[in-house]
Amino acid sequence: MRVGLLTREYPPDVYGGAGVHVEFLARQLARLVDLDVHCWGEGRADGVLRHRPWPALDGANDALRTFSVDLAMAAALEGRELVHSHTWYADLGGHLAKLLYGIPHVVTAHSLEPLRPWKAEQLGGGYALSGWAERTAFEAADAVIAVSRAMREDVLGCYPALEASRVHVVHNGIDTTLYRPDPGTDALDRVGLDRSRPYVLFVGRITRQKGVPHLLRAVRDIDPAAQVVLCAGAPDTPEIDQEFRDLFAELSRAREGVHWIPRMLPRPEVIQLLTHAAVFVCPSVYEPLGIVNLEAMACGTPVVASDVGGIPEVVADGETGVLVPKDAAPDADPGGGVDNGPDNGRDDDFEAGLARALDSVLGDPEAARRMGEAGRERAVEEFGWDAVARRTVRLYEEILKQT
Repeated sequence: MRVGLLTREYPPDVYGGAGVHVEFLARQLARLVDLDVHCWGEGRADGVLRHRPWPALDGANDALRTFSVDLAMAAALEGRELVHSHTWYADLGGHLAKLLYGIPHVVTAHSLEPLRPWKAEQLGGGYALSGWAERTAFEAADAVIAVSRAMREDVLGCYPALEASRVHVVHNGIDTTLYRPDPGTDALDRVGLDRSRPYVLFVGRITRQKGVPHLLRAVRDIDPAAQVVLCAGAPDTPEIDQEFRDLFAELSRAREGVHWIPRMLPRPEVIQLLTHAAVFVCPSVYEPLGIVNLEAMACGTPVVASDVGGIPEVVADGETGVLVPKDAAPDADPGGGVDNGPDNGRDDDFEAGLARALDSVLGDPEAARRMGEAGRERAVEEFGWDAVARRTVRLYEEILKQT
């Protein structure tokens, strides 16, 4: 079976959960099918073809530059029997290949543009184009893979023209041979952490979706013995970057032991930080699954996370971590408006809940240890990438039989 896998992110350029998903899925799929990966970048090697936006569009809206990559991807897919795209950045390329070559198109839904109105800050008028590309690809796709049951419900809610029978749940996975407890501490020393004190860890992009401003306000008054480590980079816009910097400066004045790592760390360093954290925190306001929570659990670390999207399908409340109720209303108004100011997205109840949950884990190391062990066990037993790849290939086979 000759499959083309389309994505924006691929190693070494991975900055989010979708990129992590594609990296590990591709590794397993390549053992089961004849796989070509098409991604952003330059060059071609070992079944990976990289495409860059057209130079004529340098300085143009990012959505237009994305479409130029999609056109290049579609042109390079001749001879494939099936195409599988990930995120709106690649969905149009998959849709065009379906039309051009008469081959099935599978889409994996990692997030949905209608549920991310804050993206208008990043894309401007391009947000209307990204939404159009996603809707067009989803409604015409032979199958849509949702990474959680909650995401499946969101897909059908956002795109009612899509037949429910075409939407399938295949959870994200985790490589538990790679993500596992690492006793080393050199990464902690490079950050400058005091190893005699516990620390709360966040890993993620600086974007409204990840709820970082909520976290920065929530940790102001948690146990003063705890350090706070923020592996936070790749801001969506200069405005969000400045908001983060202002809140970080305010937090640093309010308490000691606050560390910001603004760059993407090598995976081994992230694993060390995850392993030794007293608690990992995920304050997302929208999260189809939250692969980073799986990474923390696989490293034996308890998780405090918002009770949104697919997170409850990963984090077992009271067993592998603590879930905090989150009302999405403060972050986006019902009309799809966007919060542009640093205070518009405040949610005092959610932030207070995050603080209480963090303090409850920090204050009971024995319970935290049990949660960490249970999280590791759950990650190993339920979320292996080999199983994800096999389920994906079975879906490919079913679709090809129908065409």
